[in-house]
Amino acid sequence: MGGTAAVWLRVAAVGCAAVACAVAVDMATRRGMAWCRWYRAVAVVRDLEERCATPTEQLQRVVNSLAVEMFAGLVTEGGSRVRMLLTCVDALPDGSEEGVYYAIDLGGTSFRVLKVELGAGSTIINQKVEHQSIPENLTKGASDDLFNFIASALKNFIAREGGEDEGRALGFTFSFPVRHSSISSGSLIQWTKEFSVEETVGKDVAQCLNEALVRNGLNMKVNVLVNNTVGTLALGHYYDKDTVAAVIIGAGTNACYIERNDVIVKSLDLLTNPGRTVVNVEWGSYRPPQIALTPYDICFNKETQSYYDQGFEKMISGVYLGEIARLVFQKMAQESDVFGAAVDGLSTPFILRAPYLAAIREDDSPDLREVGRILEEHLKMQDVPLKTRRLVVIVCDIITRRAARLAAAAIVAILQKIGCDGTLCGTSRVRTMKGVRKRTVVAIEGGLFQGYSVFREYLDEALTEILGEEIAATVSLRVMEEGSGVGAALLAAAYS
Repeated sequence: MGGTAAVWLRVAAVGCAAVACAVAVDMATRRGMAWCRWYRAVAVVRDLEERCATPTEQLQRVVNSLAVEMFAGLVTEGGSRVRMLLTCVDALPDGSEEGVYYAIDLGGTSFRVLKVELGAGSTIINQKVEHQSIPENLTKGASDDLFNFIASALKNFIAREGGEDEGRALGFTFSFPVRHSSISSGSLIQWTKEFSVEETVGKDVAQCLNEALVRNGLNMKVNVLVNNTVGTLALGHYYDKDTVAAVIIGAGTNACYIERNDVIVKSLDLLTNPGRTVVNVEWGSYRPPQIALTPYDICFNKETQSYYDQGFEKMISGVYLGEIARLVFQKMAQESDVFGAAVDGLSTPFILRAPYLAAIREDDSPDLREVGRILEEHLKMQDVPLKTRRLVVIVCDIITRRAARLAAAAIVAILQKIGCDGTLCGTSRVRTMKGVRKRTVVAIEGGLFQGYSVFREYLDEALTEILGEEIAATVSLRVMEEGSGVGAALLAAAYS
């Protein structure tokens, strides 16, 4: 019996050792597979970082390329990747305007109605702004329904404010590409930012609103039709005569600037004086050849209505940055299990908005608590490990940095076009200032720029890299609160 027991003990010991060895091998294998999956996720992020790199020399090539496109767009219609649209605004508010004026600011799925009371000496005595959401069905429905909704909102606003509509001048900010025939009329070229009221394309949008005003019993008429960049420029110039351009970096992105009439060759028949006119760049449609699209940009363009349309806007503006991040996270989830099993939330397009992306990037808590909250509440991913949350922050940083640096390059392209970027414009060498230092102001508006401090920091950093410290010190980016709407009211006053 004793010998048998000893044999069984030896067998058991060998068995236990084998089991322990097998368990150890299994654990090591699992650990190795986990590390392998982790590094596949890391590889996705590293690849994104390489593809989104924007060294200074590359940004300078973007500057030169866009400046050339701007020149070409002023010469012939359709001769450039940017439209360079004439706005017919050849006089900006000078501070002498007085009285009460109304404005409508339509630029996305919400719009604003405004009442502005002006006093002499660049004084806004009072202003009232009311925000209205547009039901989704109206962004894709009938033209009359959309403009009736806007006119009705204006009528109710005037009634609440105790104002009078009798003969009032109305400024209309319409932030979609328009081909102007006068300061108060222009036909819609195409919708952007997910609007698709197709029957409005080709129509005079000021006339569409005027007809809706009549249907709603309002005795007022659009006397200036502008986009949000022009409104922002008007407000900037109202306060500071050194303002030469305006930029929007929000849900979408665009710019305008003051140009000499003699170089706007394609529109000489519409220009009535030898002075200067505001030009709407429409740079959202630009596709910088120096910047390769990432797989996420390409996939994203496939998902939307037009493959390459608004390519620059899709790399810069708030409607799209969160969506690019979502696609990267989706790729990480496909390559690894870093987000766990519950990743269905990543399959919903546009679920990650720019404010969430900004909040993720700006979370400086040790445990990235805000990042975890956003992933849980908006993407339905619970208990995401801290190291994965750190990767999420890096992704948002990469996308933000590329967007801000490209926006900086576009701003410099405008400065280069009008000769405010230094004496060595059009070269990659460091610019130097000769003669008296001239101050240049760019009015700027948009939630992405105003509400996202990291974005602003990256943009300022890139401006200094491209221009050099001496020239960058002469350029001031001045935020204009409610600029697009208040500016429209100012222009209504200037042209009334």
